[in-house]
Amino acid sequence: MGTIAAVAVGVSLLAVPTTKPPHYHQWQCIHRYEGSWRDTGDPYWGGLQMDRQFMWTYGRDAVRRYGGWAHRWPPLVQMWVAERAWRTRGFWPWPTTARMCGLL
Repeated sequence: MGTIAAVAVGVSLLAVPTTKPPHYHQWQCIHRYEGSWRDTGDPYWGGLQMDRQFMWTYGRDAVRRYGGWAHRWPPLVQMWVAERAWRTRGFWPWPTTARMCGLL
């Protein structure tokens, strides 16, 4: 099973994905209006400004693998975790920036 398929069906992020997620350009747009990929500002972390509950719900394996919140994860891992959330929530966790990107 390839990297895309493995992450898409919820298999853990044991290795850094080398393939871009399906909504890569949309995540890049959202990131442009959010924080740095290394942003540590509580209560939101990383380039897509994920809070603790979001990271634990959609990226528990990444929290464990990288020893902490999204600011420690490579950008592609952050995007793949967001992609997991997108399957059920769409771009609604980022309402303002998703509107700025024309996604809502």
